[in-house]
Amino acid sequence: MAMDREQVLRAAATVLARKSTATMDEVARAAGIGRATLHRHFAGRAALVKALEALGIQEFEAAVDRAGIDRGDTVDGLRRLIAEMEPVAELLAFLVTENELFEGNEIDEGWARLDARVSALFRRGQEEGAFRIDLPAAWLTEALYGLIGSCAWAAMDGRVAKNDFQFMIAELLLGGARRSVQK
Repeated sequence: MAMDREQVLRAAATVLARKSTATMDEVARAAGIGRATLHRHFAGRAALVKALEALGIQEFEAAVDRAGIDRGDTVDGLRRLIAEMEPVAELLAFLVTENELFEGNEIDEGWARLDARVSALFRRGQEEGAFRIDLPAAWLTEALYGLIGSCAWAAMDGRVAKNDFQFMIAELLLGGARRSVQK
């Protein structure tokens, strides 16, 4: 039986998002393949995590492109980004907490590129007066990632309704990120 690499990666992402310490055996079972087949394609957990990182960057970049965050109203752009990130939220939840990816000084250039694009949205919103200026754009970017990951975990565990994903993230982030007009 031929193995669809992307299908295996998506199964691995689902398993690891729910249980970050899952073994290669558990990943193989979830993907419907044997452990030996999994090891032929991914030499070990580190190789699997790096492949998941590449998939995550690709998926995240596609979501940013689809959201068109560099045009139009910044609040609407942020809402579009959250909506586009929802299908890959579980993968992002795993990746943003996977210590293997953040050990040492080397950070994948894909993450740096994505961070720059999302931070640019927040900076533009700050310049336009839509977002608070007392919070750095880099922090708002990290807060967005954290909220997406936290909401994904809460929805996976059934603690919050999956249908409320976009609303919960946008309202919490915007409620704290918006500049309030002083009277």
